[in-house]
Amino acid sequence: MKIGIMGGTFDPLHIGHLLAAESARDSYQLDEVWFMPSHIPPHKDKAGTTGEQRLVMVAEAIKGHSSFRTLDIEVRRGGISYTIDTIEELKATYTEFDFYFIIGADMVNYLPHWDRIEDLSKLITFIGVGRPGSPLDLNALPSYLQSKVLLADMPLVDISSTDIREKAESGHSIRYMVPEHVYDYIVRSGIYGIQP
Repeated sequence: MKIGIMGGTFDPLHIGHLLAAESARDSYQLDEVWFMPSHIPPHKDKAGTTGEQRLVMVAEAIKGHSSFRTLDIEVRRGGISYTIDTIEELKATYTEFDFYFIIGADMVNYLPHWDRIEDLSKLITFIGVGRPGSPLDLNALPSYLQSKVLLADMPLVDISSTDIREKAESGHSIRYMVPEHVYDYIVRSGIYGIQP
């Protein structure tokens, strides 16, 4: 099986994440895409919500898509989430699966700074999806990475989780920036300052 891994904080998961996952799945005939919220990402201090809340938001967002799954491995493990640790665990469990890690263009450019990136590049292939303002130049990557990054086209949606949180916390609408089920959960739970 060809499995795409869509990692991130997902604080909250928004339509750009879903478009990226679907574009990668469609472009490279992935059998499934597993959405994997990180517990504490290495490049951020902490999420504004709990891992459990973000898992619920992911589950709400992807229900109804037969090829999308939720993966709770990093939230269960706790601590800082390094992709190499997770992929080593997944490869040991699912020995016959080929894994593709789906990332935005901004993260493609940052790949050389990932923890143990050379080891990681031997275990998986990356699928980079376009983001506004982040041009992709694979030739700028180290040679060991250039052949390990595939590119997928997706509609460019200039939405970020940070923008969504800031809008919500300042009393502005975030409706339609996140899937309807996610919006309903945010309102019900009162996270980001949104009240019913």
